[in-house]
Amino acid sequence: MSFSGSSTPTLKSTPGYAEGYFNIDDILASQERVPCKFQLPVYGLGFIDPSSDGKDILPGTKMECPFWLAKALCSRKRRIVSVEIPKQYREGYREILKADANVVDLHKLGPHFYTFGTQLLSFDHTESTDIAKSLLQTFQDRFRKIMDSSQNAYYKDANELVSKLDEKERELFKAGQQGLSDFQRWETRLSEKLVTSQMVAKHRKRKRAAMETS
Repeated sequence: MSFSGSSTPTLKSTPGYAEGYFNIDDILASQERVPCKFQLPVYGLGFIDPSSDGKDILPGTKMECPFWLAKALCSRKRRIVSVEIPKQYREGYREILKADANVVDLHKLGPHFYTFGTQLLSFDHTESTDIAKSLLQTFQDRFRKIMDSSQNAYYKDANELVSKLDEKERELFKAGQQGLSDFQRWETRLSEKLVTSQMVAKHRKRKRAAMETS
């Protein structure tokens, strides 16, 4: 993990993280909902508010919008909506994670908990720095257990653990298991056994057959 800017952490160095238009994790995370409150009227789009039969969206209307839409409506150039922090990133949940992050079912809070949390930092919100610190601390607190479990957990225990991990943590767990498998193959010499190439074997067969017929 690393931090960009003077005070706001990001997760760009998390294993597998690559911010970009075609990054599948970014795309999926951008579908997560963000609580919004409209500050200006939006004409002709009342149908997107399931709680209203009106033609327009009026100021004061509260609605949960996908992150990608909320970001477009709440930027430095335009303030059509104001954005609230989703509950899983608010102070109450941050305190729970701070107390013991390892017991929290992070997948239940959001399958893309770290990626979505990082995207929320793009909003100019008073809690952004605290959210960023919480994301980093949560990852650090859970990292050792994930890696230890990837090396030592039995199948049943591993499944129970993986079910509580977010997608980034699952990638980390999988990488740990793959590393252990590669090491065990190297240790038992399964990964470096010398075998006769098919071309040499066929050549020997042809040579042997020629000798037998001569």
